[in-house]
Amino acid sequence: MGRLVSVNVGLPRDIIWQGKTVRTAIWKAPVKGPRMVRRLNIDGDGQGDLTGHGGERRAVLVYQVDSYRYWQDHLGRNDFACGQFGENFTVDGLPDAEVCIGDRYRIGAALFEVTQPRVTCYRLGIRMNEPEMAALLVKHGRPGFYFRVLEEGEVEAGDEITRVASGPERMSVSEIDALLYMPGHPSDQLERALRIPALSVGWRNSFEALLTQERKDGATTGNASLTAASGPPPAWRGFHPLRVSRKVRESCKVISLVLQPTDGQPIAAALPGQFIVLRLAPTSAPALMRSYSLSGAPSATHYRVSVKREAHGAASAFVDVLQVGDMVHASAPRGSFTLRPGDTPVVLLSAGIGVTPVLAMLHALAAESSKREIWWLYGTRNGREHPFAEESRGLLAALPRGHSHICYSSPDPEDRPNVDFDAPGRLDIRVLEELNLPRDGDFYICGPSAFMRDLTAGLAAFGVAPGRIRTEIFSAGPSITPGVAASPRRSPHLPAGSPGSGPMVSFARTGLNVRWGASFQSLLELAEACDVPVRWACRTGVCHTCETGLIAGTIGYRPDPIEEPADGNVLICCSQPEDDVVIDL
Repeated sequence: MGRLVSVNVGLPRDIIWQGKTVRTAIWKAPVKGPRMVRRLNIDGDGQGDLTGHGGERRAVLVYQVDSYRYWQDHLGRNDFACGQFGENFTVDGLPDAEVCIGDRYRIGAALFEVTQPRVTCYRLGIRMNEPEMAALLVKHGRPGFYFRVLEEGEVEAGDEITRVASGPERMSVSEIDALLYMPGHPSDQLERALRIPALSVGWRNSFEALLTQERKDGATTGNASLTAASGPPPAWRGFHPLRVSRKVRESCKVISLVLQPTDGQPIAAALPGQFIVLRLAPTSAPALMRSYSLSGAPSATHYRVSVKREAHGAASAFVDVLQVGDMVHASAPRGSFTLRPGDTPVVLLSAGIGVTPVLAMLHALAAESSKREIWWLYGTRNGREHPFAEESRGLLAALPRGHSHICYSSPDPEDRPNVDFDAPGRLDIRVLEELNLPRDGDFYICGPSAFMRDLTAGLAAFGVAPGRIRTEIFSAGPSITPGVAASPRRSPHLPAGSPGSGPMVSFARTGLNVRWGASFQSLLELAEACDVPVRWACRTGVCHTCETGLIAGTIGYRPDPIEEPADGNVLICCSQPEDDVVIDL
């Protein structure tokens, strides 16, 4: 079947890339003589990022001499050496188009099983000095693949490679790679892939997500296997004018705005839990972009947002002076933090202004007189800072299996125990354990970051399945920057140097407006220059880790992504603004 040309190993090292310290083991060098292959590694080898590489089913990376020749011709280079692509085994034979997932090979004294194609990331681009390399491997159908070590043993350059068993379904590495990344994901092919026992867990989960998407939505956009759910496509792109029809003080710090379309026509009813982006236009300052969860019952006639007054908040100060009859501009509702249908128990957990999206869920449950077991758990400082107290009590009264527990961390003397609130102190995992909540319920959590983090960890330890715990973050989400060394987090800011002269880029969650400049290759690079939290992995339009909501505006791609994102979203790693844009970052 083939021959082992070279055994290559390398340990993680720190390199400097674009001013950042990156931990990587992409540099591999050939070794002479026999080398022991163990369950997780070849002796002398290691992985720098165990999230994306390594582990039992990604123990040994294989790449072919034929692909070396292909890339030398395609890239016009002649400087390659074995290990150039970060592989452990450089082999003659075993092409990706013929090797199948589940095939087993004997090399030297070791036995191997093919588990998945290579998942390429930006570090291969660094090693190759070719930033688009991660995408090129997928586009050209030459990813390489991983071995699982079934029997440990010594191997050596020159060993023959013999196939001793064929994988079921006979789906090649190239076919599996294209099924995940390329447009079009036929359900019959997904079902075939899922029948292969050797397929890695991560790829199996991805194909299951694609199959669910196909069965649920039919023809759709985006790739459900590569990114977190973003909810249904927004009803419109950009902003629609809405007029303030009511303004209600809900507590000493929270004001609600009821917004209606200026033309009297129906608007898209939101799913309970979704948010809108408001464009607020002070007369003597740039427009402010802010994301607000909808806090009222889903409606085709109006939206309600509820805003907490912040001490130095420009947007909340502007909301303070808005009057009935004034106009704001709103995006279409969007977001995936939405109430799941079904008959399982529902646990709505919130603190502070995090009450807004779960209140919309409570409205929806009350409107249908839901028979589900429903728990309303809320924490705030005291009665003065308790918004929607009467409203939530009225909604719970309409639910035959509704339960409520309110915690005041610093109750006022006039706050009545067992009337206004149920217990002093913070709403924390200890309280949840005492209440004996149903562990098979769907848990929706919104509030300060520490509140959500602690409850999420506590519920997981309590035995709640991770898929039943859902959270909503109002501010910019946590970064994903694989391999990059952590550095002190800075507040978002304008980029260094002279201001750009291009389109305006507005980061809605961050509240930052920045002119595009020619020095940036992508929206991702601009966001990084501003210290806006971002998520990425490949940086070339393959993995969709960077997929983000595009609230308004038009973008172009350079290079083109392998598969377009979902409607209403953008891949910031390879896109540039064509006019003013608003991004959900």
